[in-house]
Amino acid sequence: MDESWTMRNGLTIPNRSVLAAMTNKQSHADGTLSDQEIRFLVRRAKGGFGLITTAASHVQESGQGWEGEFGIWGDHHLPGLTSLATQLKQYDSKCFVQVFHGGMRAPSSITGQQACSASVNFISEDEGSSRRLETSEVEETISCFIRAAQRCEEAGFDGVELHGAHGYLIAQFLGSKTNRRSDVFGGDVHQRCTFLLRIIRGIREVVSEDFAIMVRLSPVSDEIGITIEDTKQVIELLIQENIDALHLSCWDVFQKQHNGQTITSELCSLFSESIPIVSTGSVWSSQDAKFVLEQGAQAVGVARVALPHPDWASMVTNPAYNPKVAPFTPEELLSADLSPTFVEYMRRWKGFVTDGR
Repeated sequence: MDESWTMRNGLTIPNRSVLAAMTNKQSHADGTLSDQEIRFLVRRAKGGFGLITTAASHVQESGQGWEGEFGIWGDHHLPGLTSLATQLKQYDSKCFVQVFHGGMRAPSSITGQQACSASVNFISEDEGSSRRLETSEVEETISCFIRAAQRCEEAGFDGVELHGAHGYLIAQFLGSKTNRRSDVFGGDVHQRCTFLLRIIRGIREVVSEDFAIMVRLSPVSDEIGITIEDTKQVIELLIQENIDALHLSCWDVFQKQHNGQTITSELCSLFSESIPIVSTGSVWSSQDAKFVLEQGAQAVGVARVALPHPDWASMVTNPAYNPKVAPFTPEELLSADLSPTFVEYMRRWKGFVTDGR
């Protein structure tokens, strides 16, 4: 885990531990970063993570998915972003901003407008359905992703992670169930990838070669209509683009498919020689991390274990490291630089906090 690895553009990550993006609701209503969010991330950089990925940051006001989410849609966000990048660079960690748009998962109660998506999609009884983005609006959203990446580079980050996982807008364009368009942004899986490819190409035109682009994917999603075979075709297209790493969001890296292989093993066996792959999902101990690397991944992403254990990346080099599991007291989480707001959010995760669900 303490070996370095290199992305396709030459960016060297000092070790194989990646802090995956984690919703925390700690920032301000105008999308500016809070001192609490900065403190949380800097503590994990101090703890030895090779790559720090921020929580998802929305590229348009209409894309905000939850309260307390930090934004990257305006220049007024730059001072906070610059402060975060500057503080993270006190340590050896490289740092990426995860950029996204919630799409149909951007509630009207937060944005004040009807949620949008690739197509008209039912959301819930309370929320109703999303509206279909007009072609001109898709173009504008692409431009917003590009401007967001420019801000990230200006602030001093090493790269961006395009959040194409977990059913948010990029994934909604990739999914056969959520994207039923008949224009250039819809059709077969290659055509449904157009939105993501246009974002990548646009970013690459305006940032330096040193600035990395990583794409996060959910390899399988029945809800929005993404199969493992779709994902293979998407990855084949992405490898032809000027991107630097892939991030597989597996939820459970140990789960085997009908063919007896894990998703990590199947996709790494096909693609890891062409592009570095990070895999994330339910990793807790050193042995868990070792398993992911043995499946062919170049790096191991973690989120929940890094909340009570901010030094996980430094400790995981010990093959016997098996950190305490949930539940955790609020005091334990506060002492690990989670804010009271973040602790309150984690009470929603069943069995995570002693006085939560």
